[in-house]
Amino acid sequence: MSYELVGLLMFASMLLMLLTGQRVFGVIGFIAAVFALALWGVGGVELPFSAAFKLFNWYALLTLPLFIYMGYMLSESGIAGDLYRAFHVWFGPLRGGLAIGTIGLMVVISAMNGLSVAGMAIGASIALPEMLRRGYDKVMITGVVQAGSSLGILVPPSVVLVLYGMIARQPVGQLWLAGVFPGLLLAALFVLYIVIRCRLQPNLGPPLPAAERRLPLAEKLKLLRSGLLPLLIFFSMTGLFLLGVTSLVESSAVGAAAATFAALAKGRLTRQVMEDTLRKSLGISCMFMWIILAALCFGAVFDGLGAVKAIEALFIDHWLLSPLAVLIMMQLSYLVMGMFLDDTAMLVIVAPLYVPLAVALGFDPIWYGVLYTITCQVAYMTPPFGYNLFLMRAMAPPEISLLDIYKSITPFVLVMCLALALVMAFPQIALWLPQRFYGG
Repeated sequence: MSYELVGLLMFASMLLMLLTGQRVFGVIGFIAAVFALALWGVGGVELPFSAAFKLFNWYALLTLPLFIYMGYMLSESGIAGDLYRAFHVWFGPLRGGLAIGTIGLMVVISAMNGLSVAGMAIGASIALPEMLRRGYDKVMITGVVQAGSSLGILVPPSVVLVLYGMIARQPVGQLWLAGVFPGLLLAALFVLYIVIRCRLQPNLGPPLPAAERRLPLAEKLKLLRSGLLPLLIFFSMTGLFLLGVTSLVESSAVGAAAATFAALAKGRLTRQVMEDTLRKSLGISCMFMWIILAALCFGAVFDGLGAVKAIEALFIDHWLLSPLAVLIMMQLSYLVMGMFLDDTAMLVIVAPLYVPLAVALGFDPIWYGVLYTITCQVAYMTPPFGYNLFLMRAMAPPEISLLDIYKSITPFVLVMCLALALVMAFPQIALWLPQRFYGG
C-alpha cells in the first residue's frame, strides 16, 4: 500500500470515528497510535511519544489556563455585565444602539477571554433579553450575538491563535498582532451593517425612550468608569507584553491576577465565584491540552508518511492548480468541516497537512493563520449544522426558534465572507502590524 493511500486511510478512519460521536482528542490520538504501530511496529511508538513530550516543553502553553481563568473571572464576577450597562446608556439613544453596543461588548469580551463560547454565553444571557425587552427585532439581534461572539477566536488574546501557533510552530505574539486589524475590520463591518439596516428599517432597532436617555452626566460617567475596568485590565496586560516588560506567559499572569483583584475590589470575589471560575477554567484547559497532545501525535505520524509532499505534488504537478486555487480549496474544505466540527477540532485535524502545504506554496504562515481563523468563524455559523447555531439554540430564550437562528445569521455570514476576501486580497491588513512591531 502506498503512503498516499495510507494517509488517505488515516483521514477517512478519523472522520468515520468522529461521526460516531467519540471525543475529538480520543479519535485523533487513537488513529495516530494504531497507524504508527501498523506502519513501523513497536518502534513506531517512539514517534508519537517523542512528539507528545514537546507539549511539556512548551512554556507558552501556560498562557492557556491563565487567559481562560481571566475571562471566566471577569464574567462570573459580573464585571462584564457592568461594561454592557455602560454600552447600554451611551449607545442606547441611537437607532440600533443596543445592537452596536453588543458588538462593542463582544470585542471586549473577546479581548478578555479569547473564546467564542464565553462571548456567546454573556451575549445570550445579558444582551439578548435586554434587546428583546426593548422591542428589537429578534432575528437581527440573534445574528448580532452570534456574529459578535465569533470575534473571540480572532481578537487577541485568542486561544485558537495560541493553539495554531503551537501546532504550526509560529510565534504567538505575531499571530495576535496579525488578528487585531482583521478583528476590528469585522467588528466595524458588523456595526456598519446594523447602522444601515436600522436606518432603512427603523422598527428593527428603536432608540431608548427619552426618559431613560436623560440621565445626569455624572451618572453616565459613573457607569462608564465601572465599565472601563475590563478595558484597563486588557490594555495593562497587552501593553506590558508589547512594550517588552513582560513575556507572553507573564502577561497572561498579569491579566489573571488583575481580574482577581478587580473582583475583590468590587466585593464580588465570593467562594461561589471562585469555585465556578476554577472549575470552568480547569475543564476548558484540560480539553485543550488533550487536543494538542493528540494533534502532535497525529502530526508526527502524518509527517513520517511524507503525505504533505504527496498532496503538494498532486495539486501542483498532476492537477496543475495555481497556489491561489489550492488556497481557496483549503478554505472551502474548512467550510464543509465547520458544519460538523468546532474550530479546535478542525485545526488539529488539518493543521498537519495544510500548514506545511501553505508554507510550501509560498504563503506566509502568520497570514494563513488569520485566514484559517476567519474561515472557521464563517464555517461554524453556516447552516444547517453550524456549531454556533446549536450553541445559540441552547442559550437563547424560548421565543427564538431554530428557524429564527438560521435566518439571523445569513447577512452576517456574507459580511464575514467580504472580510475574508479583503484579507486574502490585501494580506497587509493582517501582516502590517506584526511586521511593524517585530520588523521584517
